[in-house]
Amino acid sequence: MIHLIVCVLHLVMIIRILWLLLLVIVSVSPWTLGNPIFLQKPGKPNRPVIKWNPPTDTWNWTTNPRNEEPFFVPSNFTHKLPPSANETELIAHMAALKRNYSRLLWDNDKGTNLPMFVEKALKLLNLKQVYYEVEHSVMSKVSCTACKAGAGLLQHYIRLGKSKDEINKMIFQFCVSLKIQSARVCEGITRLFGSEVVYVLKRITIGPDEICSFVIGDACGDVYNPYHEWEVAFPPVPKPTVRPLESPLEKAPTFKVLQISDTHFDPYYAEGANAECNEPLCCRASNGPALTPGGGAGRWGDYRKCDTPKRTIDHMLKHIADTHTDIDYILWTGDLPPHDVWNQTKEENLKVLQETVAQMSDMFPGVPIFPALGNHESSPVNSFPPPYISSPDQNIAWLYDELDTQWRRWLPAGVSHTVRRGAFYSVLVRPGFRIISLNMNYCNNKNWWLLMNSTDPATELQWLIYELQSAEFSAEKVHIIGHIPPGHSDCLKVWSRNYYAIINRYELTITAQFFGHTHFDEFEVFYDPNDLGRATSIAYVGPSVSPYYDLNLGYRIYYVDGDHEDTTRQVVDHETWIMNLKEANLFGYPIWYKLYSARSAYLMPALRPQDWDKFIDDMTAKEEVFNLYYKHYWKNSPRRGMCDSECRKRLICDARSGRSHDRRALCVHIEARIDGAAPTPQTWRAWLYNGLSVSDEPSVQQV
Repeated sequence: MIHLIVCVLHLVMIIRILWLLLLVIVSVSPWTLGNPIFLQKPGKPNRPVIKWNPPTDTWNWTTNPRNEEPFFVPSNFTHKLPPSANETELIAHMAALKRNYSRLLWDNDKGTNLPMFVEKALKLLNLKQVYYEVEHSVMSKVSCTACKAGAGLLQHYIRLGKSKDEINKMIFQFCVSLKIQSARVCEGITRLFGSEVVYVLKRITIGPDEICSFVIGDACGDVYNPYHEWEVAFPPVPKPTVRPLESPLEKAPTFKVLQISDTHFDPYYAEGANAECNEPLCCRASNGPALTPGGGAGRWGDYRKCDTPKRTIDHMLKHIADTHTDIDYILWTGDLPPHDVWNQTKEENLKVLQETVAQMSDMFPGVPIFPALGNHESSPVNSFPPPYISSPDQNIAWLYDELDTQWRRWLPAGVSHTVRRGAFYSVLVRPGFRIISLNMNYCNNKNWWLLMNSTDPATELQWLIYELQSAEFSAEKVHIIGHIPPGHSDCLKVWSRNYYAIINRYELTITAQFFGHTHFDEFEVFYDPNDLGRATSIAYVGPSVSPYYDLNLGYRIYYVDGDHEDTTRQVVDHETWIMNLKEANLFGYPIWYKLYSARSAYLMPALRPQDWDKFIDDMTAKEEVFNLYYKHYWKNSPRRGMCDSECRKRLICDARSGRSHDRRALCVHIEARIDGAAPTPQTWRAWLYNGLSVSDEPSVQQV
């Protein structure tokens, strides 16, 4: 959807110039242009917006049976935990060896990233800035203005009675003529997204201000919209008294847990194909051969806009199966298909789902796998109609029914009713320990179906409260898994706010959360809304398998407090393992190695929410601590750029923001502390660089 809007946005920039000339000629106020009477053709009345109200959701989640039988029988492995912070001398020695070895490879690597000065200057151009912000989900007022113009133009054409085909043709022509993308990408995006856009915009009564505040968030202001303001209902049960969270017992039994996320398997990846194409995804046979020396796709993947070849996924899974023979269960947090969002079909996406599920089953026989749904599994991407969209051409049953069929090899049959309804479920893993998988696409602000009605789509959050309250009554601890992190800017503000309240209410029940989506190695801390100095929960954001883009490939291992009398079910420690893509392509063979373990690298006594909160404080106060986190954030990629104070503020604020689009409340003290420590520019180059800032530029730097 967002790619379709971008096409319109560029068209609008040209149209606005023509309109301004027209204003001078006819001497009318600019505000008159918003009047439908001014815009309509003489003698042709405006076409009224379709009057449409979604049916009332009558699903009663309390009448369905809960999963009450423990599903997972541990293998009684004895897990060797990563070295603690007291054993860092050996770790430092090994890291030095790795650095010295790597330096031989990187010293002559000039990279292809543009200098920071050039990047800063190019951001002043609207076209580049809008494209960058849409691609990276980091919006500013520039994107907000473009969004309002594009949404207004689309609604105007709908009011004039333009057909879907006419609107699609117009968008395609301008996408091609302005060279926003290649002709085939323009055609594919228009074909895939056009019908959905027109369908939704015909059925809503809100205007561009409300639409863009809904989609973009903070950068478009907090526009009040009664159609998208709602709150979940909590049962009349008082919150148990909160006591300080104790660290898990040392040397207690643990579960060893694998997280795999964002594989983005590309069945059409071709070694040697053009990796520098002018499309959203390259390294495919259809991109043709490389046009420059070094422009061809690598054998094991590529740092440029390319996804993961099958041989690399096969090699990773075999490495995991051989290296980590004692895995107890797997968290699989979504995004299986590649990034060819203009070229996808339902059939292709289902084929990727079926092949990858079969692959996981073959590589890890007998190991329980708990999956979550990503935003790329649907076609078009990000399109997840709620259950009330029941027409055969528009509903999502084609995906959810297949998910139920494929996931059933790992999940108990009793969860089918929620998987088929909304791709979420709850499983009792062990006595007193439950995993809940959420469909985070119902918080996705790129899911334009939610413009019609965002009120707790599929009744998922109300169901979550029911599950958590039942778990509290049963003295169960819960882990939540999903794809899009709730604090990420892709998550709707109203949805995230309600989810944050749920996490706060059940902080004694929820001991960890696990997400993916960003492709980086990061985390989000949750706080008491009434005391933003008290951390209540931690969400781990696992690294992507896909190198898309500029990244090494990675996966995550967690050690979870296991079965014993005083178990907390907290994460005791975690490790990130990576494959250095440059080395793999240079030597013709990938080597997977442990990049770091959290407690040892960050000198943390435990991984409780308060420990992560202290780590945020350390990153804010000590640049060397942040630099270590920044290296891990990028999975030690040689393509990572410099991170100035604006970049540093953004990444630390990301870690503190479990609630999306509320950075002003959550991060003001972080920004003030970093700004206070930032040195004053001393050189003419620094002065000129800083002088390029403009008032409506986002506080973000490409990294």
